Amino acid sequence: MNAKFSNELVVGGCKSGKSRHALTLADGISTAKKGFIATCVPRDEEMTARVRRHQAERDNTWDTLEIPTRLPETIAEKSGHYGIMLVDCITLWLTNLMLEDLSQDDILVRVDRLADALGRSKSPIILVSNEVGAGIVPENAMARQFRDTAGLANQRLAAACDTVFWMVAGIAVKIK
Repeated sequence: MNAKFSNELVVGGCKSGKSRHALTLADGISTAKKGFIATCVPRDEEMTARVRRHQAERDNTWDTLEIPTRLPETIAEKSGHYGIMLVDCITLWLTNLMLEDLSQDDILVRVDRLADALGRSKSPIILVSNEVGAGIVPENAMARQFRDTAGLANQRLAAACDTVFWMVAGIAVKIK
């Protein structure tokens, strides 16, 4: 871990307040230029509208970088360029990697590269991720693979972060 900065993971269910909490954390950490790394690739009108709502939540101190797959490389390249970087979100990044037909092992290699990039970063990093394993077992193999990959990724990234928040009903519970 980079002793100079605290890297944080904000994890929780859908509409739990993860993104809002991460923005609040970031605004409290740095008043300098901030980097928002967006992993979403809007594939329909509803997702495009979601992206617009999220964009409206950020002021002009934020630069938006649309990075669907090259997350570890981007963090390494932009390290020190921003007062803080916020990645929203890990589960969409994993989705993008799965859509490239990468195996779970190949995806987890990239997760490990991301964890390494966090430890080397000259900027603090906040990651946002969904907890998708707390519900029922999905009925199809692809959904089960996604759930399992997301759970393994969250474990590895939580281990690489100094602080982890679990979001429940808009309330941040510090678990690490």
